[in-house]
Amino acid sequence: MDAAVAAGATLAVVYPHMTGLGGDSFWLIWDERAQRLYGLEACGRAAARATPTLYRSRGLTSIPARGPLAALTVPGAVDGLWEAHRLSRDTLDSRVTWGDLLEDAIQHARDGVAVPPSLPRVTARAEDLLAGDDAALQPWRAAYLTAGGLPEMGALLVQPRLARTLARLAASGGRAFYEGELGAEIATACEALGSPLRAADLETHRSRWVEPLRVAYRDRVAVSMPPPSQGMSALAVLGLLDTLDLREAARDPALYVHLVVEATKLAFADRDRWLADPDVAPVPVARLLDPAYLRTRAEAIDPGRSAAVPVTPGVGGGDTIACVTADAAGNAVSLIQSLYHEWGAGVLAGETGIVLQNRGAFFSLDPGDRNGLAPGKRPFHTLTPFMLLDGGRPRLVAGTMGGEGQPQTLVAVATRVLDLGWDLQAAVEAPRWLHGRTWGAPSRALCLEARFGEDVVDRLRARGHPVQVVEAWSDRMGHAQAITLDPASGSLVAAGDPRADGPPLAA
Repeated sequence: MDAAVAAGATLAVVYPHMTGLGGDSFWLIWDERAQRLYGLEACGRAAARATPTLYRSRGLTSIPARGPLAALTVPGAVDGLWEAHRLSRDTLDSRVTWGDLLEDAIQHARDGVAVPPSLPRVTARAEDLLAGDDAALQPWRAAYLTAGGLPEMGALLVQPRLARTLARLAASGGRAFYEGELGAEIATACEALGSPLRAADLETHRSRWVEPLRVAYRDRVAVSMPPPSQGMSALAVLGLLDTLDLREAARDPALYVHLVVEATKLAFADRDRWLADPDVAPVPVARLLDPAYLRTRAEAIDPGRSAAVPVTPGVGGGDTIACVTADAAGNAVSLIQSLYHEWGAGVLAGETGIVLQNRGAFFSLDPGDRNGLAPGKRPFHTLTPFMLLDGGRPRLVAGTMGGEGQPQTLVAVATRVLDLGWDLQAAVEAPRWLHGRTWGAPSRALCLEARFGEDVVDRLRARGHPVQVVEAWSDRMGHAQAITLDPASGSLVAAGDPRADGPPLAA
């Protein structure tokens, strides 16, 4: 728990293009001593002033992806870190203080950190941030770009304003982000920018402890988060595949990819039809993950032919970081933390150094849409923490960034370990695919990393898949991180993704 909190805070500094204090997070937490699984939703609601009328009065037909009007939901990440720390302190009897957990983040922000390889690469794709003359984006450009444009890999990135904010949080606790002087400063900055967020929105924000979702897979149980997270999609894909025999697919990569993609289409059809804030629009999760329903849905999968897209739902009626931790006692955490798109809304909350998320850009201005904008409503979240349980205890803990690719990457790792018998690092490194969109790309193609080879590409195209071959190691496929826990030997095995910038670490 402490490692996940410290890593989440530090990643907000050293990976600011993917996550930050101005974003949201979802947590899966296993307490080995109590034999208990927790789910923590640290996601914010739309501001009280965030109404469709506000946006239409500005001549908008959709919520912009950048700028102050994209920053319309309360950032939940800091309260998530604070609640996770409180659980560690009060329930797991940790003696590590909140200030100690933020110490590295403060140091890296104050003294600087080397620009990671993905920062200039990802930022170069954010053309809407790099171009134009929107004054609200200028402070972000001044903080993170150079006179020559993009920062160079390895250059020193210093964030003094963020260091001061982290130091204030370390001294006052996580609720200082939402209350008191710091909360008031953030709210005043949002109002000055033109964001609908106000002090009352911050003050009333609270993270929520929830019961995680479960679905049987082989002789294990897969676990993720309930709506508004798309965790049910990863579980639905595994529930569909549980009705199929993947042993032949172990010898035929094209068949393996085909079966998983076809299951993904069915799961995404139900997700797109139903997923929303369950407080506002009830989501029939129990029906969607019912084994009998999934068996019936899986009968539509043709091993020899790709189904047309979009697939009809069965029940009628971004950018991110992943951090996974585990310890010798058997405790484990899967944390997903994000600003949504790279650099979020692209606006800073005054002198706090906080980049605000643009998660609210997922809302629709259509009042008939299940994800239509309304004050106090939570948007659809792609964030998908994941665990695979055996005998009720975690055996695989995983996470990845990558928007719609998150459920697909998690399924790839889980099935390659469990069905195909691969070791964990091989499962993370192996070539991956992506059906659908990520990072705002409109394509519905089936993207395959070039390492699959021409034969696999040809056989998938022969089945009717619109295959698009991408680079050998592609950011589109997410940055997967995973740990396996072996209770018999007491060993922990961690795997890091070569597509990302950091290896697994042990202490």
